Amino acid sequence: MKIAVAADHAGYLYKDQIAAALRAQGHEVLDYGTCDATPVDYPDYGYAVGESVASGQADRGIVVCGSSIGISIAANKVPGVRCAVITEPFSAELSRRHNDANVLALSERLTGWEMIERCVQVFLTTPFDGGRHEGRVKKLFEFGLPQRENALKAIEKGKVEGAETPKADLVGYKPY
Repeated sequence: MKIAVAADHAGYLYKDQIAAALRAQGHEVLDYGTCDATPVDYPDYGYAVGESVASGQADRGIVVCGSSIGISIAANKVPGVRCAVITEPFSAELSRRHNDANVLALSERLTGWEMIERCVQVFLTTPFDGGRHEGRVKKLFEFGLPQRENALKAIEKGKVEGAETPKADLVGYKPY
């Protein structure tokens, strides 16, 4: 698998460790930096990984910053990116199975290395379930005037209506 990685100055140590581990597993790594503690702007690194994944140059992406929040927001600005902030393996699994996440955001300051290793492995090996989740994932990129009008109507009414999953899509559904 070809994996794009990047980090800011608060995440470069984990990024370097992740890149080395991925290479040792036989993955091709596209490393967009940064490589030291010199302060940099995390959005530029999130954008680079996002564009690499969205354009098809990479199959998946991994971004790291101090908290994972800022760099994930940046990556999610790129059309076609579904970046998930992950701190433990079950969320990594669900981000793939239900959301078809294609970029993983991790925190060097808040998550221990052993947990990071496990999250990366789960993220890279878990498939997308498709099915009832496909329509939902598609909706993530459809926000325009009609969706905004529906959201404003929901605010006005005080509740969301008409968002029920079709019964045919619930065959075999088991809540976690």
